[in-house]
Amino acid sequence: MNSRLLLDCAMLRSFATSLRDVLKSLPPNRRIPLLRQLLPIATADQIEVIEREWLVWARIDQLPPESDDWSIWLVLGGRGAGKTRTGAEWIKGMALGLAGFADMPAGRIALVGETQGQVRDVMIEGVSGLLSIHTRWERPSWYPSRRRLEWPNGAIGQVFSAEDPEGLRGPQFAAAWSDELAKWPNLQECWDMLQFGLRLGDRPRQIVTTTPRPVPLLKRLLADSHVAVSRAATAANRYNLAPEFIRNITETYGGTRLGRQEIDGEIVEESADALWTRAMIESCRETAASGLARIVVAVDPPASSSARADSCGLVVAGIDGDGVGHVLEDGTIAGARPHEWAQKAIALYRRFEADALVVEVNQGGEMATSVIREVDPGVPVTAVRATRGKYLRAEPVAALYAQGRVRHAGRFPQLEDEMCDFGPAGLSSGRSPDRLDALVWALTHLMLMAKGRPRVRGI
Repeated sequence: MNSRLLLDCAMLRSFATSLRDVLKSLPPNRRIPLLRQLLPIATADQIEVIEREWLVWARIDQLPPESDDWSIWLVLGGRGAGKTRTGAEWIKGMALGLAGFADMPAGRIALVGETQGQVRDVMIEGVSGLLSIHTRWERPSWYPSRRRLEWPNGAIGQVFSAEDPEGLRGPQFAAAWSDELAKWPNLQECWDMLQFGLRLGDRPRQIVTTTPRPVPLLKRLLADSHVAVSRAATAANRYNLAPEFIRNITETYGGTRLGRQEIDGEIVEESADALWTRAMIESCRETAASGLARIVVAVDPPASSSARADSCGLVVAGIDGDGVGHVLEDGTIAGARPHEWAQKAIALYRRFEADALVVEVNQGGEMATSVIREVDPGVPVTAVRATRGKYLRAEPVAALYAQGRVRHAGRFPQLEDEMCDFGPAGLSSGRSPDRLDALVWALTHLMLMAKGRPRVRGI
């Protein structure tokens, strides 16, 4: 490639970047036509430079972090969210020393995946892989038998598999791309070997692109102050995905544990000693409830009237003629004053045509019931008081789930998170489980009480 064309590339990239906000405001199919209007005498090579200028076309979450205080860029995303393209474009920028990525080319780069086949098929030869995103004259040469990429400027990318951590012992790098880290076999050993190899240049850096799973290494990276984190759900890349694909996965998996992990790109955890598991909750899922004999709205008020207090747990549940409980809605409200959560509770009571509000009165005594009556004195209120700890109160309700006697009429991600992270300490993720408390009160009242007396002692 001659020096004139190299100069043209730099100028065109700068020009395209200056138009970024204008281009991003247009539908994807109108961006290139606009550029052709602005550059009527541009050659095909010049248009190709602009078409492949990542700083113009990328979403914000796909661009390198603005802060310079990072050594690892962790990109978490759902399936099809554009993680591979993000990783490939970052490696391209590092290998070529492009503005916005690196001050100078990274001479040696590690490309690490679950298997060598996956590195080849996804990271290098894939639709969004390294070979597809370069201009013709900047594209690296790929030597599969040597597991090696070579850029025209002399930068080299070496392929490694997480199946063989020892393969990373010895080589050294200035940059690295680790793809689908959460799926790696020999995860910790392979990661450690890679870190020992990142020792070239003034500041070795690496990018990690993965659909998250609750593996210890990933959780440690998220807690590290030197790790920059970007997140994107599948829907963020919807313009580049088949509409039918988006519709199908959303309808089938939206709100489920698998969907939250694979579509929303969330780390979904459950405590080892929790009373509920994700599998248990998924097994009791239903689309709607019918034939309900009674419905209640359970209220677990915050201990303080301050706006900074815990959330007010609000859960609507019912019971049918066969004695099966149905969770209908999680209406929990955070940071609300007493009259605000009381209004929300009464609104739920009206909307679901409930029989009563079941209100826990341990915290604040009669304040909780009196504030409800101030908002609407005609709403029937049943006060309940705890005589046992949260975990012991929850055990009989968890047993109802294990017996298949409770259904969830829809998906309640935040409530279900609390259920699966609730342990003997009576906390969920270190906080009071307000949603879970309300759930326990609702189902206890409907299913474990007889004529106002508990069927299970000590509730």
